[in-house]
Amino acid sequence: MELRGKPTAAGRAKAARTTPPDPALERPIPPQPPKPPPTPRARFLRRLGRTLLAALVTAAVVVPVSAAARPRIPAPAPAALAPPTTATLDKSYTANRANAEEASRMAAAHGDRTRAAADHAMAAPSRHFLTFDGRGQGLAVEVLGDLAHADRVAVLVPGSDTTLETYGRFRAGAAALQDHLNSLDHRHGAHGAHGSTSRPHTAVVAWLGYETPGTVSTTVLTTGRAEDAAPPLKRFIRELRGVVGEKAHVSLLCHSYGTVVYGRAARGLDVDDIALVGSPGTGADSVSALRTSARIWAARGADDWIVNVPHVHADLFGTTVGFGADPVSPAFGAHVFAAGTGGHSDYFKPGSVSLDNLARIVLGDTSEVTRA
Repeated sequence: MELRGKPTAAGRAKAARTTPPDPALERPIPPQPPKPPPTPRARFLRRLGRTLLAALVTAAVVVPVSAAARPRIPAPAPAALAPPTTATLDKSYTANRANAEEASRMAAAHGDRTRAAADHAMAAPSRHFLTFDGRGQGLAVEVLGDLAHADRVAVLVPGSDTTLETYGRFRAGAAALQDHLNSLDHRHGAHGAHGSTSRPHTAVVAWLGYETPGTVSTTVLTTGRAEDAAPPLKRFIRELRGVVGEKAHVSLLCHSYGTVVYGRAARGLDVDDIALVGSPGTGADSVSALRTSARIWAARGADDWIVNVPHVHADLFGTTVGFGADPVSPAFGAHVFAAGTGGHSDYFKPGSVSLDNLARIVLGDTSEVTRA
């Protein structure tokens, strides 16, 4: 029998010296060609994946906690009203103020003082609502100015995170626009409708007619909320024409996700001018793809973070994510106007370049609009 013990250190050293080298191990590794840089689409999908993951985690943690902390707020059903006419505007305003006051009482009884205060403010005698619905996030369509006699009307469509609780910020922009319209009218004697030299009568409508997405949510990345909003926006414009008539000049001013809403409602929408501000895209690749006869304007402030949003779109799991071409790019084909140094929430800020240009678009002073 042969007995074998463990090799000694000397034996191992000798074996190492006598073992021939393996040529495969000695062969130099050829350099690998550099990987091509990722395409814009690949970068977008990678960034989108991280955003979706963050949003889903946030939703998984925040939404259940919020729902547990704040149950659904009770509110009355909206007032049952026929489409408004010049003769029934006051009736609509009165009914919706009463509905807002009742919503305030119900929210207060429920213990939600924030919503109760917001609803109560909307029930003030000076407020004029064509629509009020205190249920859920809430819907509200408010008129600033004399709509019955207006021949120049601006309709504002808001972006994400606009609810009854945050409505005050949205309304402040509408009020700033109405004040500036009045200021320009008195100083410069802007032309009335159809080139007349009489002073125009203006009105601004703050249209919170859809359930806006949350900024920190997956819904803000897709067109779902915009698709739901398009039919009520089209219906509202038709009803608005029933009040102001076909000769009135109607401008639609859309902010942020509101521009996505317009993209879904564009075809057949009876408006004269469209302004897209702070837009992540409309879902269309160009003005011609919107299939509208309206004049399209676009602007972005120098400090608007929306510039970092990739302007591409992709189909994921049967859902279109992203909103396509940048409306301020030359290829899109819009009339690009100056918006100054403001950020994403500054387009309707009093004294801003963007507000001045938006007012001139509404008044028809297009030769006075400063271009970017």
